[in-house]
Amino acid sequence: MIQKLFISIFVYLSITAAHAQQPAKPKAKASPKSTFQQGAVEQRAYINQPKPEKIYYVDILTTLGNIRVGLYNETPQHRDNFLKLVREGFYDSLLFHRVINGFMIQGGDPLSRYADMGAPLGMGDVGYRIFPEIVPGIYHKRGALAAARDNNPDRASSGCQFYIVQGKKFTPAELRDMINGINKSKKLELFNKLMALDTVKVKVDDFRLRGDNDGLEKYLLELQPILDKQFEPYFFQPDPNYVQLYTSIGGAPHLDRDYTVFGEVVRGMEVVDRIAEIQTGNGNRPVTDIRFRMRIVNP
Repeated sequence: MIQKLFISIFVYLSITAAHAQQPAKPKAKASPKSTFQQGAVEQRAYINQPKPEKIYYVDILTTLGNIRVGLYNETPQHRDNFLKLVREGFYDSLLFHRVINGFMIQGGDPLSRYADMGAPLGMGDVGYRIFPEIVPGIYHKRGALAAARDNNPDRASSGCQFYIVQGKKFTPAELRDMINGINKSKKLELFNKLMALDTVKVKVDDFRLRGDNDGLEKYLLELQPILDKQFEPYFFQPDPNYVQLYTSIGGAPHLDRDYTVFGEVVRGMEVVDRIAEIQTGNGNRPVTDIRFRMRIVNP
């Protein structure tokens, strides 16, 4: 009976996911053009505040060339923390310690400054995390500057470690399947939590003991509106720019809504590509150290 129960919920989830393949028109009004342009795609929607007067740019000076990033004012906590660390010289002589070609390059671990060649890295921090600033419409496009984090449930960012997305281009079908997978996975997670409630477990066990399969199916149908209501705030329906962005520019869409993007590369993506192509060893650490330092362009 449990197998039949899961078949029923799987069919229900599949129908819901299939409906999600046809995104509705966004409710929000079209936003003004983004301050940062990389390609002809408008990345940032849902900007409901006046544009700040000042945009901060930071140069990342690496042993393979220079990268300039612009910091988003929509993520002020991450912006200000990054600027603070740059001003203090925190990042000077650190390494890009984790590099995955076709995905991203990661740096900012303070333990990398004096690390022996080949030593595992990625566990260093500054003793605090930053509250997530995950803004709708700001995506992990190619060139996105984002905050690394561990698996904490709050999705809070590392106080110092960051990554730059290299990414890849996706087909519309790949994106559709990814969106459907995200929605189905979340709904199944909520369904399992609902089934684990004591009040629900008691009723399900009672139906099973009495062999009342029809009653159990009817009860499952009664739970579906509850599940729908719980799922509603989690339903992933990206704005119309999403498909255009990831099919034309590319990036790492599977990271969206889980990690804070707080800036983007405005110059030097060829350097990011160069670093990403470096040979790596254990833990995706480059076999040749790629050091960097930073400076604020407009202090």
